[in-house]
Amino acid sequence: MRIVIGALLGAASILAIGQAAAATKLTIATVNNGDMVRMQSLTDDFKAKNPDIDLEWVTLEENTLRQKVTTDIATKAGQFDVLTIGTYEVPIWAKKGWLVPLDNLGANYDVDDLLPPIRAGLSLDGKLYAAPFYGESSMVMYRKDLFDKAGLKMPEQPTWDFIADAAKKITDKDNGVYGICLRGKAGWGENMAFLTAMSNSFGARWFDEKWQPQFDQPEWKNTLNFYVNLMKEAGPPGAASNGFNENLALFNSGKCGMWIDATVAASFVTNPKDSKVADKVGFALAPNNGLGKNANWLWAWSLAVPAGSKKADAAEKFISWATSKDYLNLVASKEGWANVPPGTRASLYANPEYQKAAPFAKMTLDSINSADPDHPTVKPVPYTGVQFVAIPEFQGLGTAVGQQFSAALAGSSTVDAALAAAQATATREMTKAGYIK
Repeated sequence: MRIVIGALLGAASILAIGQAAAATKLTIATVNNGDMVRMQSLTDDFKAKNPDIDLEWVTLEENTLRQKVTTDIATKAGQFDVLTIGTYEVPIWAKKGWLVPLDNLGANYDVDDLLPPIRAGLSLDGKLYAAPFYGESSMVMYRKDLFDKAGLKMPEQPTWDFIADAAKKITDKDNGVYGICLRGKAGWGENMAFLTAMSNSFGARWFDEKWQPQFDQPEWKNTLNFYVNLMKEAGPPGAASNGFNENLALFNSGKCGMWIDATVAASFVTNPKDSKVADKVGFALAPNNGLGKNANWLWAWSLAVPAGSKKADAAEKFISWATSKDYLNLVASKEGWANVPPGTRASLYANPEYQKAAPFAKMTLDSINSADPDHPTVKPVPYTGVQFVAIPEFQGLGTAVGQQFSAALAGSSTVDAALAAAQATATREMTKAGYIK
């Protein structure tokens, strides 16, 4: 009898071990931005609710993440179960059949609470193909103490001329303080996100109505000359290597008087744990040139499931957890309301606790709502997208142009040479792709 019971207990133990070993493992590709890093530290909450799902993280720098995720999904390699992708990729990849529609986020998910501009950018034919982890536009973050010292007052809607003048006045190179930090690192989602949004406010566009590239037009020359000259006079050294994270570090260490970048940065620059200047930061809308367009973009870092995934159900459970109202409450309980991922849910912006804790809340929402992906430019264009052109070819083309413009900033190329190279590259690629007849 003891032998039989022992054998049964042994079999049960083996079965239990087998069941534990059979836990579903999700491999999640994500970007090394602060909100995603925080998410990883909070996944014990997910594990407690889903003990049968294990998580493996692949955390990468922005340009590297985009390259790896694109290669993986295009080749159907199946390396990742959850992808961190953005407003550019989602509709294009959904149309190609590369993404699973998110139909099973759960009864309490409340998809109708998602901000309309953010939800629309992540949908195709009314179906949601990625859930937003955080949404953003862009705005001016600036040092109020440096403005006061220089006798300057930031308008709520500054012009580029005001920004340039202020940047020069608050630059103090002897003490390592630079008037302005802007993206210079090459990449379609790095320097070209900023420069495309900036060019919209200068009246420029990537293509005319017949898909002819426009880098040989005066609006682009004005944009790039203004940017390069401003950064030479008032920007930090080595700016051609700086992307979002590098400029965030510079601003938080007190080395930048102004930074024009993603609204999501607001919680980091005002957090005393991260920022030496947390109590000195003000906000304004992204600049304009009086032509009716501000230099602000529209983006959401979002979580999606690649088509053909054998773990789609588990992946959708994770996505639902990470982008839910409950997750916002979890972050608030651990880090305070000011630090929850912004820009995704209407209920967050209606929450008095968030409004009180986040002085940047209204500016973020106004910036998101003022971006117009369907009419991004002063002159008419055949494409949608504010800081990108929503065509599959833009990923490679945007990066190639970004390299030329980064070289102009670094001084290894002239503005004229960079624009000529951009025009030639864009004309060649658009002709090859069949846009130019």
